Amino acid sequence: MSKKSKNKDYPLATYFGYYNQFLDTKIGKALNLRKISERFVYEGIKNGVKVASNTTRVFKNLTGGNAERLTPKTATDLFDLNYTDEQQIVQESVQQFAVKMRAAAEKADDTASIPDELWQEFNDLQLAYMQVPENLGGMMTQKSTVTQMIIAETLAHGDFGQALAFYTKHSVLNAIIQWGTASQQAALVPAFLGDNPETATIAINEARPLFSPFELKTKAKKQDKQYCINGRKNMVPLAESAGYILVAADTEQQGIRLFIVDSNAEGVTITADRSMGLNVAALCAIEFDDVMVDESAILGDSDFNYVEFIAYSKLGWCAMAVGCCQAILDYVIPYANDRHAFGEPISHRQAVAFMIADIKIEIDGMRMLTQRATALAEQGVAFEREAYLAHVFCSDKAMQIASNGVQLLGGHGFIRDFPVERWYRDIRAVAIGINGIHL
Repeated sequence: MSKKSKNKDYPLATYFGYYNQFLDTKIGKALNLRKISERFVYEGIKNGVKVASNTTRVFKNLTGGNAERLTPKTATDLFDLNYTDEQQIVQESVQQFAVKMRAAAEKADDTASIPDELWQEFNDLQLAYMQVPENLGGMMTQKSTVTQMIIAETLAHGDFGQALAFYTKHSVLNAIIQWGTASQQAALVPAFLGDNPETATIAINEARPLFSPFELKTKAKKQDKQYCINGRKNMVPLAESAGYILVAADTEQQGIRLFIVDSNAEGVTITADRSMGLNVAALCAIEFDDVMVDESAILGDSDFNYVEFIAYSKLGWCAMAVGCCQAILDYVIPYANDRHAFGEPISHRQAVAFMIADIKIEIDGMRMLTQRATALAEQGVAFEREAYLAHVFCSDKAMQIASNGVQLLGGHGFIRDFPVERWYRDIRAVAIGINGIHL
């Protein structure tokens, strides 16, 4: 067949032939149209592949495959507040990074985005390897819940909003390791261990008064070998950039379960959710309108424990609350010593000194309750009661500490030139947030 007759049979080929010639004309070269066109083609192919892969995610059963689980630490009645040498090294390494987070926090909050170079530095820490079993490419054999608590707390000491954004994908990874099936682990875990790890997030919160994670309006109805999801979530961090979302939905047969839903699936609508705080975490609202997922997208098997999942999430928020409150204390002490009124530092005033002392006492209480519940979780014993108590206490005291931090700075506490104002806005989410964090 001649080229002429071939193009006659395929009009689109003729069009692209003429278009290609036009790109090489003086006008095309002057406007740099070839480079622009190549960029459009590249983005189209890349997005097309992304959509194709994301909307057909099915986890095929592995014959004879068993999911990898981290073994619990030995249960003991003793409660050791000391960290191991390895945990201290991890804490110091993350603390060095947290200093950089603090330096970038104000600009990141204004622009509601984290600088790319900071993302890269966080990825270079390769903290995911401290969550993954050796057989899946990680470096762990035992549960590291306390270490995860240390990481979350230390990140939040740098900046709460950035900490939520950074730790979100690690929360998803923790859930996959804890409950994912062998096929889900094989398909998802490797993406977290590369140089550019997967971005994923968790969606539980719903926008209604007195929200309870155990009374969801988001429903998943079984239809043959698929589930149809309908509902609305809010306060979901990094939803716009996430490859997939762990969505909590109520089912008729199995109660509340988590579904692995592709962010590009038909029926998923993601919109920016402007909030009081946590701007840098890019919180979003997500609408699920007849979103179809394969039954293999349900996270885990019959051993999945939603109550335990929520308890882990509460502990994550507690850890970050402790870190942010510690940042407030570390900031107000030198401020009170350096700020003079009536010829002396304001820290010499009893009202100021007692308020700072109360902050220290309350932080110690928050940390001990969180550590106790986390240690029990690491040992594989019941910890839901302790996690609940820690979350109630941290929710109350964190807000009080943030308010006192603003009060101690006086007029300076109300303006954005000082970080306490931002911490006050971010900490308000501790009492209502469930999304994003899972130790």
